[in-house]
Amino acid sequence: MIASGSRYVALGSSFAAGPGISPMVDLPAGRSGNNYAHLVAAGRGLDLVDVTYSGATTAHLLDTPQNDAPPQLDALTPDTALVTITVGGNDLEYVGTFLRGSFLNTIAKPATIFGRRVANRIRARVSYLKDEAAYQTLTDSLTTVVEQARERSPQARIMLVDYLTLVGPATRPRFDVPLNEEQLPSIAMMADGLAASFAKAAAATGADLITASAASRDHAIGSPEPWTTGFTMLPPTLGGFVPYHPNAAGMRAVADLILAELDR
Repeated sequence: MIASGSRYVALGSSFAAGPGISPMVDLPAGRSGNNYAHLVAAGRGLDLVDVTYSGATTAHLLDTPQNDAPPQLDALTPDTALVTITVGGNDLEYVGTFLRGSFLNTIAKPATIFGRRVANRIRARVSYLKDEAAYQTLTDSLTTVVEQARERSPQARIMLVDYLTLVGPATRPRFDVPLNEEQLPSIAMMADGLAASFAKAAAATGADLITASAASRDHAIGSPEPWTTGFTMLPPTLGGFVPYHPNAAGMRAVADLILAELDR
């Protein structure tokens, strides 16, 4: 059991940071005061150091500064008791591919030359990610992140928290998202590869695995109670939201999964 007041360091990209979820506590990082790390810290009375940063890749955790932020692993100390890690989607351009396809499909008719180019770009990216080497590279990077985190914080409990599901059984192409019947399964395939990389890295390192992807399968876009946002071209300043990211309910759900694991 991790004692109240213990140091908790949260690492990761936007699916951990929570862009668009009020209140925002760090605008450049897209970091919310109601992301799962803040909710977990409040639930257990932990001393939170949240260095999650939207757009981060595994390199930004390991050794590469991001804007004015140092590599995220620099936040770890020998007295850290808990570390959570959600990163890797940007390594694969997972949400980026979904966003670009949705945006371009919205402004281009499929029958036009431009529309066909959109479909070809999505197909090319997915074709690349069918190569197991891309996912193995991510698995290796996640493994390295955990290993280096353990070196810096040898007493810490380390949790790999994978990504909430965007495309599930209830997600309808063309209706819930602006991708067609051919394109949408490709996004789901990328998500499966991402989740598998987390599982393999956890198995290789002995880190705890929080399978947010499995828990959220019936809460994907188009479901009665989605834990992620859909697509919009409107920015938040004009009444829109951050598309294809966790919403407040999703962050609460991930926090509950982590809290339940801490009780085991």
